[in-house]
Amino acid sequence: MGGQDLSRMLQEQVRAAIDARRPLNIVGGNTKAFYGRAPQGEPIEVAKHSGIVSYEPTELVITARAGTPLQEIEQSLAAEHQMLPFEPPHFGGSASLGGTIACNLSGPRRPHAGAARDLVLGTRLLNGRGEVLRFGGEVMKNVAGYDVSRLMAGALGTLGILLAVSVKVLPRPETEITLLQETEPEQALERLHAWAREPLPISGSCYRDGVLSVRLSGTGGAVSEARDRIGGDEDAEGESFWQAVKEQQLPFFGLPGPLWRLSIASDAPPMALPGDWLYEWGGALRWLKSEAPAGAIRAAAEAAGGHATLFRGGDRDRAFHPLSTGLLRLHRNLKQAFDPHGIFNPGRMYAEL
Repeated sequence: MGGQDLSRMLQEQVRAAIDARRPLNIVGGNTKAFYGRAPQGEPIEVAKHSGIVSYEPTELVITARAGTPLQEIEQSLAAEHQMLPFEPPHFGGSASLGGTIACNLSGPRRPHAGAARDLVLGTRLLNGRGEVLRFGGEVMKNVAGYDVSRLMAGALGTLGILLAVSVKVLPRPETEITLLQETEPEQALERLHAWAREPLPISGSCYRDGVLSVRLSGTGGAVSEARDRIGGDEDAEGESFWQAVKEQQLPFFGLPGPLWRLSIASDAPPMALPGDWLYEWGGALRWLKSEAPAGAIRAAAEAAGGHATLFRGGDRDRAFHPLSTGLLRLHRNLKQAFDPHGIFNPGRMYAEL
């Protein structure tokens, strides 16, 4: 069955659900079902709506149907020595492009190459009126107003079903090495902040158990100069280490307790919360394994200029940081505009939506 036939089938299912006022749970590769509040509604399968629609390496853009496995996309890019710049985590072999964009999850390169949302150029969407809409295109543009395509990144399918996505790609780096330094957390943050003020080809950072890991990516000359500037021992297992960071396969992620994701100001000092910590993104992303009360963790994140998400485990009913009155009103308005009957992934982000 072709892509157009599958698209029409999904459209018919959505229209039937609208008529019956029947909630739908959008299911792709299902590798991120743990994320957010518990899914509700009748499953609507999109994994078969798969395949690369177009890929022009010289234009640095790939367009694929939302059910396309990430592995298939990354293999096609690797054959042309290119990559998805935001280094998305898979969390399983069936991970799809649509689920990745819907969750807006990015890996270690995110602060250096951009988030998933930043790399989305265009989308095709099946909305809550049963209409197929197209937003954006296949080139980077500077436009006035809000980019609706990127609005879909992180919406967890609450605004509609992604049918296809165009994303920007980049060449793979010529050279890549990882350096290790033993240091205290305060010193690790100070070093990362100092290096961020210099034109160094840093593409990843991670601090855990007294060891700071820094990845350098670029031309051989640039990486060599940066290695001399930063110092430290070279990690022979650097590639597998960053894969384990991205896929949450380090021993840290297997520790007992809920896993919290704190997005805060990178220059915030180490936080006085009980539990085990792992830092990424130059200190702007901090993972916490802790049984501390959710209110205490969220208050600390707010004081550090950010917010906290319950990523895995714990009480899923309160996975995301509470919205202010104004932001909740904005979310409700967007939900009404795209999904007026409230059939798509109801309550997946917030109970009020």
